[in-house]
Amino acid sequence: MRVVFVGAGPGAADLLTLRGAAAIAAADVVIWAASLVHPDVLAHARPNARIVDSAALTLEQTRALYEEAARDGLTVARIHSGDPSLWGALAEQLDACRELGLDTEVIPGVSSFTAAAAAVQRELTVPEVAQSVILTRLEGGKTPMPQRESIRAFAAHGTTMAIFLSAARSGQLAVELEAGGYPPETPVVVAYQVTWPDELVLHCTIRTLEETVKAHRLWKHTLFLVGRALEQSGTRSHLYHPGHFHGHRRADPAARAALRARR
Repeated sequence: MRVVFVGAGPGAADLLTLRGAAAIAAADVVIWAASLVHPDVLAHARPNARIVDSAALTLEQTRALYEEAARDGLTVARIHSGDPSLWGALAEQLDACRELGLDTEVIPGVSSFTAAAAAVQRELTVPEVAQSVILTRLEGGKTPMPQRESIRAFAAHGTTMAIFLSAARSGQLAVELEAGGYPPETPVVVAYQVTWPDELVLHCTIRTLEETVKAHRLWKHTLFLVGRALEQSGTRSHLYHPGHFHGHRRADPAARAALRARR
């Protein structure tokens, strides 16, 4: 009598965590969204497991499956794309499970924004360039956004942004990014179905964002990485600088003085 919410990762089946694979293998019922999760992930399910595609289900219909689990003493693996904590409609399902008296567990997954960064081999938090990553989406979609969480407001920080669920309105996105303070030549990574067999990763700027997206007819399963960190090189972390000290290493005095002077 439990439901395990499993983060399936960005797509490639071998990016599923070991814990996630074990949870799927132990489940009596596996609920997955065929529109979002790669089918190879189902290879971990038992041959006699009940497989349910949730793509066309409402919350109420999914809850009915949880009610069956509570009644019949079953274990359910609910597979989410990426990480369940990001746009996973997780909270409402956890509430339903608690009301039904079901034990729950959440297993994290690799997010598509980290998979996109890995695909282009870039660090998103480059020293002295960007030390924060904002995860968000363009306002005006199906789910209302809090008033203060606009792209324009976040762009004013000038740090790295990972923008989900916004490819269908790429022109508006570009306008809002510039209005918030990003220069038009700010680099952008466009990542479609990253780690899937048909993965497409493109490089452009905010100025060319809309034409790049429309030229490749992208409107779903696409995220954007935005910011100067995507083009920076030659910077150095203080953590591994000889002038930095911590519990396992002493600082070189001359390097320490030089580092403090630089600050």
